[in-house]
Amino acid sequence: MFDPTEIDHRFARWGAFAALLVGFGMTMVALIHSMPGVWYLPRIGPFPAECLRASILVASISVVLLSLGFYRLALERRPGLFVLALVADIFLLVTAVVVSWVFAVVNLEIQESLFFFEPVHAWVTMAGAILLIVLCWRVWGLPLALFGALMLLYYFFGQYLPWIFKIIPMSFVDNFSEDLWFNLNKGVLGQIFEIVIFTVFPFIIFGALLEATGVGESLIRAAFAATRRTRGELKALQEGLEALPRLANVVGTGVLTIPLIKRRGFSPTFAGGVEATASTGGQIVPPIMGSAALVMADQLQMSYIVIITAALIPAGLYYLSLFFTVTFEARRMEISVDESEIDELRITLGDIINLVILAGAIAVIISTLLYGLSASAAGVFAVFYMVPACFLSPTMRQQPTRVLLGLAKGGTQFARLAIAIGVVGIVLAALSSTGLPIRIAGAIDMVMGQSLLLALMVTGVAAIIFGMGMPTLPAYLTIILIIGPSLTKLGMDLLVAHMFVFYFGVSSAITPPVAIAAYAAASIAGAGALRTAAAALRIGAAIFLVPFIFAYYPELLLVEEAGGTDVVALLSIGVRLLVAIWLLTSSFSRYDGTALNWIEIVVRVALTVAVLIVDPVIHWPAFVIGVAVIAYNNFVAKRRVAAA
Repeated sequence: MFDPTEIDHRFARWGAFAALLVGFGMTMVALIHSMPGVWYLPRIGPFPAECLRASILVASISVVLLSLGFYRLALERRPGLFVLALVADIFLLVTAVVVSWVFAVVNLEIQESLFFFEPVHAWVTMAGAILLIVLCWRVWGLPLALFGALMLLYYFFGQYLPWIFKIIPMSFVDNFSEDLWFNLNKGVLGQIFEIVIFTVFPFIIFGALLEATGVGESLIRAAFAATRRTRGELKALQEGLEALPRLANVVGTGVLTIPLIKRRGFSPTFAGGVEATASTGGQIVPPIMGSAALVMADQLQMSYIVIITAALIPAGLYYLSLFFTVTFEARRMEISVDESEIDELRITLGDIINLVILAGAIAVIISTLLYGLSASAAGVFAVFYMVPACFLSPTMRQQPTRVLLGLAKGGTQFARLAIAIGVVGIVLAALSSTGLPIRIAGAIDMVMGQSLLLALMVTGVAAIIFGMGMPTLPAYLTIILIIGPSLTKLGMDLLVAHMFVFYFGVSSAITPPVAIAAYAAASIAGAGALRTAAAALRIGAAIFLVPFIFAYYPELLLVEEAGGTDVVALLSIGVRLLVAIWLLTSSFSRYDGTALNWIEIVVRVALTVAVLIVDPVIHWPAFVIGVAVIAYNNFVAKRRVAAA
């Protein structure tokens, strides 16, 4: 009799190894097909794009089943169900092969002759949709999978709903097949899936190679070495530097940074909050932003250089607010320099080499974009640069196999993202087919009139809700499709609307009750989850303020696509923003030069709002009063120190 308890997880280890092999193969295929046209190679490679999309989907599902399949869940929790779970995984893999093969064959036939869908195609579509929803639940948890399932139900039963949610009846054979699975534009394997393959995938591989080289750890040591004689004020700056290669994720850096922050004298809750907030901001820091920014460039048909230029000042404002917050907390707790740390964090030769490698990679990306090539080409060239350059690192020379492991790990990371994108495809297909976004935009216009502020508030709340438990990219795509039309109808430029939604999609990672980044940081810091989430919300409050600022002052985005750049207006809002962020962060910290009482806090919050109002009759007097309030508080603090 077979005893699953004798497996001792060897099957799981071989499964993980097989996942890495498949991920490596998928990486090689994607890189070859993403090669820019400078070598006169077709962008989609030697075989049709339909076959490539289907192959990548099968490879992604294979990686997920091998690394996170239900057989692993059975091994961890119910060994007695191992055989049943293994059979289920095999069934899911066979289903993936069948539905992907049918997708490729049918789309090729559609291009050659008149084609009529049959019931079998509808059942293939249903099988593919259910397959992706089940795997999304396994990989990403319930929120995104549940939303995908609800949109699938809405597609069929929306005709029975009232008001703007009522839709025309959809045919199971004709509409369902064409809208969801066999549509190369808005379907599950449509444009979004192709963009992720060609544009996002190379950057995921690039990030995996940077991680394998040890660049992230070198950045941490360099930042702490640079700030070791401070009281902790530059922690936010350090996290901003870490965010450059988009490696500043909570788990990756938190195990190194959180203990050091705590040793400086900060509380575990505050240390976890700072890590979660700063790491979350890595997605909004140019030049290598989150995957949503890459997709945004393709959706808007804009150069990626435009997107990263537009993100410069907002990202700087966000990290400036973190800088101020850590400063005020250090003052409040009277944290001084720990002399025992002065010689502990020395930068080694390997760290310097890693930083040079990173600088070269950023130079390759920027120069490729400035040359006029696409973001996809920039990612591919960055990978081609990293493969030989990483061997300059002592760590890589000691373990050269880390390059292969980095490429394989990038493939496995992409595979998990591809599952989420598949469910996003279900959502987008259902929304575009039913016309729900247009009706929602009309309802918002009717209820809110011409109030841009109310529309922005609704959009922000919706983005946070949709982003709870979801990756940023699915949250961004969903919200911009549903509410984006409302913002543009109110006169907002398309780029500004997309950036607004993007920021709020990012902020969901630190917004209770589903603050994933904060909870991860809390587990490392040894602090309460909800208290850490509340601290992260307070520390990162600027991530909610900054989008409203550039919505009313689009010149902060620095590009013509955001409505043009007025230098005088830019200087005006820039000066006022410094005061506004100081006032707001000190209010949330309840401390500036000295402790603040509730009256002072209320006054500072009110002044923050007044300073940002568009009318100069209001904002300039508020600016003068705000500067006076800050100056007086710090003057009192200096007098107390002198008297002591």
